[in-house]
Amino acid sequence: MAKIKKGDQVIVIAGRDKGKTGRVLEVFKDSDRIVVEGVQRVTKHVKAGQTARGTRTGGIETVEAAIHVSNVMVVDPETKKGTRVGFRTEQVERDGRTRTVRVRVAKRSGKDI
Repeated sequence: MAKIKKGDQVIVIAGRDKGKTGRVLEVFKDSDRIVVEGVQRVTKHVKAGQTARGTRTGGIETVEAAIHVSNVMVVDPETKKGTRVGFRTEQVERDGRTRTVRVRVAKRSGKDI
């Protein structure tokens, strides 16, 4: 189970955007990188093209680039500060069967994420 997932609220702890918070938009497991909303914005030159209606596209756009997962921390739901992520196992009963489920927990406050 991943410590950071799509939709998590994270805070940047290193780099030029240190201190900014945002929601995780995308996770790249193979390269240990994530895309965070409003963080690591870069300018990208897009080649001119045409849409179906005939309008021109392209130009210079600002988009979010990927950032390494070691440079962010999950925001604690209680204290609204960065926290490490731990796991707790629980026994859950579904359809008459008992299953073991891992739940992500904030180390700072002990609350579920």
